[in-house]
Amino acid sequence: MSEQRFSYEALNRLRPGAKWKCDDNDYANLIWEDDSTIPTFEELLAETLIVIGEVEAKQYQRDRAAEYPPVTDYLDGIVKGDTAQVQAYIDACLAVKAKYPKPE
Repeated sequence: MSEQRFSYEALNRLRPGAKWKCDDNDYANLIWEDDSTIPTFEELLAETLIVIGEVEAKQYQRDRAAEYPPVTDYLDGIVKGDTAQVQAYIDACLAVKAKYPKPE
């Protein structure tokens, strides 16, 4: 997610439902299209840092998703009644979880 997207998410959180647009991808060029109170730069910066922190805290989920085996391997094992294949799938998933542990 780009810095711009982080800031857009922060704006949407600070002023849910507000109508705005941004020319030249610059906060200084934000154009408010309704009567919402415009957040200060400090408010936007603080909320943007929160958004970035939340995204970074979930990096392990994206890492895991990229390495999990396809669920079709599991389903194929279930349909065939192949307990070794099912266990291999479970073991592969557990290995990915161990490689990318959930932060505490």
